Amino acid sequence: MFVILVYDVGEKRVAKVLKRCRKYLNWVQNSVFEGEISETNLTKLKMELNRIIVPDEDSVIFYTMRTTRYSEREIMGLRKGGQDLII
Repeated sequence: MFVILVYDVGEKRVAKVLKRCRKYLNWVQNSVFEGEISETNLTKLKMELNRIIVPDEDSVIFYTMRTTRYSEREIMGLRKGGQDLII
């Protein structure tokens, strides 16, 4: 499956969340990751992030797609990490 992950977490937890996300997905830009991931690894990532975040203060959003066949990606402005990946 293909996942886009976005997060907004407290400053003290940003580095830990970033490290966990990079373990499973490709960095696209600040607080945004994307990539192919198995259901097993997605479950692992969610469990790892759940141990880091503070639910009353932080937010992590997962957009999951079974296929990227009908999706498109357009970048305007500065290209950051992951520009070689095209959905």
